[in-house]
Amino acid sequence: MFRLRSILVFLVLFKSFGSIIGEEEEKIEEFSEALLLRPLPDRKVLAHFHFESKVPPTATHGSHHHLFPKSIYQLVHKYRVQEMELSFTQGRWNYGRWGGYDPISSRNAKPPGVELWATFDVPQHQVDACWRNLTHALSGLFCASINFLESSTAYSAPKWSFKSFAANIRYGTLHREAVCTENLTPWLKLLPCRDKAGLSALMDRPSIYRGFYHSQRLHLVSNEFDLTAASSGMVLEQTLTVVLQPVTLGSGMVSSLGLIQQPSWSLSSLFGREVSGRCVLSNASNIYVQLEPNLVSELMTTSETQQQSDVENLMSQAWSDMSFEMSDSPVRLIEEVYGFQKESSLLYEFSLANYSDSRPFNLEFRWKRPVTWSSQLAPLQASRFLMGSGNERGAIAISLKSVGRSGYAESSVNQEGRCSLRVDVFQVVPWYVKVYYHTLKVFLDERLHNLADVIERINVSPSEDKVSPGLMEIALRLPCDVQLVILTLEFDKGFLHIDEYPPDANQGFDIPSALVRFPEIKTKIHLFEDKCVCKSPILSKLQEESPVLWYTEVLLVPLTTPDFSMPYNVITITCTVFALYFGSLLNALRRRIEEEERLLKSKDTNASGLIGMLLSKLSAKLRGKALEPPSLPLSSKVSYRLILRVILVAGIAAAWQYFFG
Repeated sequence: MFRLRSILVFLVLFKSFGSIIGEEEEKIEEFSEALLLRPLPDRKVLAHFHFESKVPPTATHGSHHHLFPKSIYQLVHKYRVQEMELSFTQGRWNYGRWGGYDPISSRNAKPPGVELWATFDVPQHQVDACWRNLTHALSGLFCASINFLESSTAYSAPKWSFKSFAANIRYGTLHREAVCTENLTPWLKLLPCRDKAGLSALMDRPSIYRGFYHSQRLHLVSNEFDLTAASSGMVLEQTLTVVLQPVTLGSGMVSSLGLIQQPSWSLSSLFGREVSGRCVLSNASNIYVQLEPNLVSELMTTSETQQQSDVENLMSQAWSDMSFEMSDSPVRLIEEVYGFQKESSLLYEFSLANYSDSRPFNLEFRWKRPVTWSSQLAPLQASRFLMGSGNERGAIAISLKSVGRSGYAESSVNQEGRCSLRVDVFQVVPWYVKVYYHTLKVFLDERLHNLADVIERINVSPSEDKVSPGLMEIALRLPCDVQLVILTLEFDKGFLHIDEYPPDANQGFDIPSALVRFPEIKTKIHLFEDKCVCKSPILSKLQEESPVLWYTEVLLVPLTTPDFSMPYNVITITCTVFALYFGSLLNALRRRIEEEERLLKSKDTNASGLIGMLLSKLSAKLRGKALEPPSLPLSSKVSYRLILRVILVAGIAAAWQYFFG
């Protein structure tokens, strides 16, 4: 009896102790998930998944974790990574139609292929070694060719384009890397619930990869190695940004006035499935529907039944009496406080806490009438193109065209009262494109300007053949009323070894996208100060200031390519001549003429037999002549001809080697 009581007491204490530990661990580690949906002006829908994992510092809470992925934790501590960003992108972000002046486009619009940059807390001479090891580890983790970035010709060391305070930073891109499900599956395995529950269950592979744009991003921040400041551990942010064409719900897409109506959509029509509840390990699981400021302004100006004072009452529900309606009522409405626009953006929040497998969540968004609007654009629209012709010389041109917005000018007035706009241009050029940086020219409104009047600072690292690429960072100070800015750089096209050409060399060679950055123009969503808002990581990210970024196109440069069929022809004819030569020579040397004659005689004798001999003797007696031996075959004559032929072939081969070898 005493033993039974002691066992029960031990079990009760162990259970209470385990519950205390579980509560502490829940307080220590945090994980949240969110999905933001936004209608786009070109009849598409933007879906932005946001997952965030936080873990406390190892020095105070140990190295054992329940939610944070162990593979990422080991990478941080093995290679001492301070900050890292990795993105896999398929397609190109359309800045003109999908927007270029909002937090999502500035942070999640990435160049095609793979982009990786990282900072390390190691001495300067160990940065390259840590970078190579990190690329190999990420390559195996995400089933990609990231290990190709280990070569010194594939990465560079920028100074201020990504992290101005970081000296140990490396940057590399693989613009031809194909993005597929083999990259998405390891990315999903980093989540606590993977793709089995929560919002990640919406990531149906056919639905995701049929989109016009797809970008999965991983951003890591760690300050565990900072001994001067209080360490806050590690924060892992995973985002997936997809632009989808929704399947139309309802009947008709054209109004009575002949205007094209925006397509209605639902979660099942976008992703092919519904949400069966939240991830049980997440602290928050929400879905947001965002209306852009220009869309809100358009809806307000076209509404004739309601006044401006009744805006909040109309927005608190689903706008069932206006331009659209939603199948479910939102938990709350989040409105932007202020901005450059006449109207502010709106966020409808839906919580997944009350949904399960028996009651799935399938939000429907239906348009009632045609609505047209345009997305917010960056101060300058950037594009890049090639000039020149031929396979010897050329020029790279970067064009910056004004969008005619006055709000940006008001925020860029300096102390002297003059309005100016700061623009940073970051560009990496492969070593076989030999850029002459002294030929840099800047044209403002088609007029050539002195570089000293326009450029604040510049960082140039010329390329070295087969060692390192060329790097250029330029900080421009432009007047706000400028309409067109063009930067030109001349270059020569280099020559590659035959082993350095890829299999599709005739297609051309790519120059990675250039990055245009507006460091003084910040973008964020101004929301009301609310405790509930601060608890949502995606809303906290939308409220953080970030500079406006713009990635240009990938340039395709045709280089001088050898005729790869010519070596094949030379190899073929050489092998044919040698085969004839050695074959005939060996045949002549190995053949024995006397043995062949005796063999032929024996064959003739055996074939004729006894009857043949008797007939020949009888014929000789009748003619009164002696019996003659059988005549020799013509093999001797043939052998002499064969020897002459071999000598002729040998002479031709010797002449060929003498004149063409």
